[in-house]
Amino acid sequence: MSRYIRLRKERINLSKKTWVMGILNVTPDSFSDGGKYNSLERAVEQAKKMVDQGVDIIDVGGESTRPGCTPVSVEEEIARVVPVIKAIRQVVDTYISIDTFKSETAEAAILAGADMVNDIWGLKHDPRIADVCKKHDVPVVIMHNRKQAEYKELIADVKRDLIESIEIAKSRGLDDELIILDPGIGFQKTKPENLAVLKEMAFLQTLNYPVLLGTSRKSVIYYATHRPVDERDEATAATTCFGVMHGANIVRVHNVEMNKRVIEMMDVLVGKGEG
Repeated sequence: MSRYIRLRKERINLSKKTWVMGILNVTPDSFSDGGKYNSLERAVEQAKKMVDQGVDIIDVGGESTRPGCTPVSVEEEIARVVPVIKAIRQVVDTYISIDTFKSETAEAAILAGADMVNDIWGLKHDPRIADVCKKHDVPVVIMHNRKQAEYKELIADVKRDLIESIEIAKSRGLDDELIILDPGIGFQKTKPENLAVLKEMAFLQTLNYPVLLGTSRKSVIYYATHRPVDERDEATAATTCFGVMHGANIVRVHNVEMNKRVIEMMDVLVGKGEG
C-alpha cells in the first residue's frame, strides 16, 4: 500500500524505499551522544557525514528526552537548534526535521530551514504545533506518548491514543499527507511493553498513515541484549529489518551507514523499489 507525504510542496511516495532519518542531538545530555555535536562545527560535520552515508532526513534536537533530563526553555532550545539548521542548510540540501514539542521552537526552526516537525508528545503537549505545521505546510511526526503509563489493553490503548492525536491534527486543518505516526518505543512504557509494541507494530497499518520507527540504542535493546549504549547498533539494525518487514516507512537512527546498508537489502526482499 502506498504511503505519501508532502515535503517542500512535493508529493512523495514513501513506499518506494525505506527512508533513513539520522539523529543529530545538539544537546549536552542526550542518552547516547550527549555533548558530541553541541558545537556548530561538529554538528555541521556530522550532518555532512550522514549525507555522505545516504541519510534522507536529518533530525535536529535541542532538548534531551531521556528519563531524568533537565527541561530546557524555549529560548535555550531555539538558541541551540536554529544556528545549526541554518548552517546545515547552507552546505547540504537534505531534508531537515526539528525534534521538538514546542510550537515556538517548531516555527523558528521552520523559518531557519527545517522541512518537518517531530513531536514526541503527539500534539498533546502544545496543540499549536499543528497550527505551525498547517501554516507552513510541513509534515509532523505524531509519536505515541502519555502522562500516565498505565494500560488496560496495551496495543488497543496505544492505537486509541494515536487516534486522539490524529484527531487533533485534523481539527487544526492538517491533511493526511502531513501526518506520520510513531509508536513511541521508549516512551511511557515498561521494557516488556516497549518490546510488545515493537513486535505488534503492524497494527499501525490499520491507521493508514506512514510510519516512523525509532528504536536506536534505546533501553528496549538493552532489555533484549544486555548491551551497553555503545554496543547497540547491530541490534538496532535488527529492529530496522523487523520494521521494514512490518510497515515502517522511515527509521530514525544514530548509525546511518549501518542501517542504510541493511535497508538496501531489506527493501529488495520485501519488494520495494524506486521504479
